[in-house]
Amino acid sequence: MAKRQYEVWKGNNIFIFGGRFIFGPDAKSLIITLLLIIVPVIIFCANVARNLISEISGIVAGYAILMVLLVLLLTSARDPGIVPRNLHPPTEEICYDSSASIDALGRQTPTPRLPPTKELIVNGVPVRVKYCNSCMLYRPPRCSHCSVCDNCVERFDHHCPWVGQCIGMRNYRSFFLFISSSTVLCIFIFAMSALNIKFLMADYGTVWKAMKESPLSVVLMVYCFIFLWFVGGLTCFHLYLISTNQTTYEAFRYRGLERPRIYDRGCLNNFREALCSKIKPSRNSFRAYVQENGRGATLGMTSEAYLGNSDENRREKVEDDREIGGDLLKISQRREAEDT
Repeated sequence: MAKRQYEVWKGNNIFIFGGRFIFGPDAKSLIITLLLIIVPVIIFCANVARNLISEISGIVAGYAILMVLLVLLLTSARDPGIVPRNLHPPTEEICYDSSASIDALGRQTPTPRLPPTKELIVNGVPVRVKYCNSCMLYRPPRCSHCSVCDNCVERFDHHCPWVGQCIGMRNYRSFFLFISSSTVLCIFIFAMSALNIKFLMADYGTVWKAMKESPLSVVLMVYCFIFLWFVGGLTCFHLYLISTNQTTYEAFRYRGLERPRIYDRGCLNNFREALCSKIKPSRNSFRAYVQENGRGATLGMTSEAYLGNSDENRREKVEDDREIGGDLLKISQRREAEDT
């Protein structure tokens, strides 16, 4: 019986609404994130904003939290740029060891293996890409395998437990908007709470009486001050990463090492690429129907298109894989017979 792609998905992701939304395995942490955002805003609107001269502060806070929640949803529930797994190892990349093995007929054949890395040229600079044993593919440049979600993600930045999702090529922009809008919201609530204390000082004479009259304003100021160090520092760090066209993974992995900045196109072009370029469509069709073969593998959408193969070659490769049953030793025997 045919199943949908998300029903037989091999990663650790969580799907809801029939595969329309995809989350990481730690999506429950979103509840904590939502509480940390919504509860202070409710307290501000109910106890602080109503004490100010104008109600505009409450309206601004309402619009700000809607913006924050929208970009949080776009970050958490979207495919971050998952590279589809191959159904079989890329046979065109197989090389042979000098050490020979004995087959069933007593003949010596070279042992087939896949090189752990291969070299690509990116912007005129040679770059080594690694083979992923889990996804059975050579990772594209700037791609990394997330150990939490168990997926290879294009332009992998990091896995964020606060949003319960990997941050990659397709959701980095919404992630940056989430942390930057959260920073603006913290500054706004802190400033309005301080302004409320100032107005109360004019009525009661001293700051202590004003703080006693509105203790929640003080609580919100302390709360926003603490979290501003976190989200504000994170925003500044990602502003630096965008300006140099780096990812968090690259910045920490190559920290202290001298290496050419292959992807740096200049500060303005880097910001334009990160914030204004068109987001590429997902390589996965989670609601598409797939078939399961006898070995439990799914026969459907693969990443062969990414490797540049035509549909005809891909069909031949799948048929060939069915015939040999994924046994690399048989591949070597067949190639030896062809050479003879």
